[in-house]
Amino acid sequence: MVVGDFESNLETVVIGSGPGGYVAAIRAAQLGQKVSLIEKDNIGGTCLNVGCIPSKALIEASHHYQDVKNSPFVGISSKQASIDFSEVQDWKENKVVKKLTDGVKFLLKKNKVDVLEGTGYFMDENRIRVMHEFGGDTYHFDNVIIATGSTPIEIPGFKFGKRVLDSAGLLSLKEIPKRLVVIGGGYIGSELAGVFANLGTKVTILEGQTSILGNFDKKLVSFVEKSFENMNVSIETNALAKQAVTTDENVSITYTVDGEDKEIISDYVLVSVGRKPNTSELGLERVGIEMDERGLIKVNDQCQTTLDHVYAIGDITQGLALAHKASYEGKVAAEVISGKEVAVDYKAMPAVCFTNPELASTGLTKADAAARGYDVQVSEFPFQGNGRALSMGKAEGLVLLISDKNTGEILGGQIAGVNASDLITEITLAIETNATIEDLSLTVHPHPTISETIMEAAEVGLGLPIHI
Repeated sequence: MVVGDFESNLETVVIGSGPGGYVAAIRAAQLGQKVSLIEKDNIGGTCLNVGCIPSKALIEASHHYQDVKNSPFVGISSKQASIDFSEVQDWKENKVVKKLTDGVKFLLKKNKVDVLEGTGYFMDENRIRVMHEFGGDTYHFDNVIIATGSTPIEIPGFKFGKRVLDSAGLLSLKEIPKRLVVIGGGYIGSELAGVFANLGTKVTILEGQTSILGNFDKKLVSFVEKSFENMNVSIETNALAKQAVTTDENVSITYTVDGEDKEIISDYVLVSVGRKPNTSELGLERVGIEMDERGLIKVNDQCQTTLDHVYAIGDITQGLALAHKASYEGKVAAEVISGKEVAVDYKAMPAVCFTNPELASTGLTKADAAARGYDVQVSEFPFQGNGRALSMGKAEGLVLLISDKNTGEILGGQIAGVNASDLITEITLAIETNATIEDLSLTVHPHPTISETIMEAAEVGLGLPIHI
């Protein structure tokens, strides 16, 4: 990184180098803008360094370890399975995370994006101050894209420290804990609970709602709950976490279920109850940029804030806090600055939870579609009817398609099962192109593949199922 040491004029400034910020910077540079990228920590942001990528690396490693110990194939077994967690962590950091972050640095350099190290905050509508270890510098700018992301929420009684961890802290552990308590059974909590359960940790999930993974259909969640049961993961719902008391050896967690106080002793506790936008230290109030009660920046469909030369993307705006949403919006903002007639315009935003089995969703749920006045049809096809899933020993799962009964138009879909994270794109594309269940059923799918489950679900919707 280079550090500015005098006041100068900048054209397009991007604050934050996560999957929203670095994509916005590169696209803006591709379109002829002179771009400066401000980053206070590591290039790649939370996603590449301590979030999406390292968590998926550990998820994959834990699955391989579990498959070696308990092969789904009859006649194949290993009694000598072992794991060197320090080597796994080294692979995650140096072969996965570093390779990707180095790649992003190379792409920024290739596209002539100047990287300014430090923390940026607004002085006025056209000036930004970048503070760094040598002091600070003030820059004038023409346009700015704010992409500062979000951070984990710290709840009362659970101050982050040596044994009370956020997701980044848990991903960086040097040891496999014998016991782990996870507060919050959403996407991140359920994914990481699965990782350490696969590695042999005794995991307890404390969820405040009536079910884990509340954003998914209960039928699909049941597959994950069954998997957790098989891994001896305990799930306590309607649980209110009250306090953590730490010692050098462990942490004691007190919580309430249906008015009854309980206590559990663990090696570590992960607090995973959501994230908050990083907007409080940018000086946005000073320049009149409007935010809502949660600190999210208000934007229009071109990612513009109340100041038309100041843009905001990703976790600091309304909508799901997803890396691919941030990247999409980053491209839109960069293109608007370049004078292109573009706007945020998607009918479906896919979301994935990398549990076992994977869960994925896109478009409208049944309830959403009914609320919008559609005559809703739900079509289901189980993975048990798919030859490829059976041959992989991965027959747990279900495809669920939401369509308009009158027109056949695909409105949404959810999948539980192997490769759900990849399969969901087909349904997303169908929604974006106004495809119907007949279109999906008539699309030739290669055999034997997991993708045939989507074709089969469409045939169920037509009343012409073959393999069920």
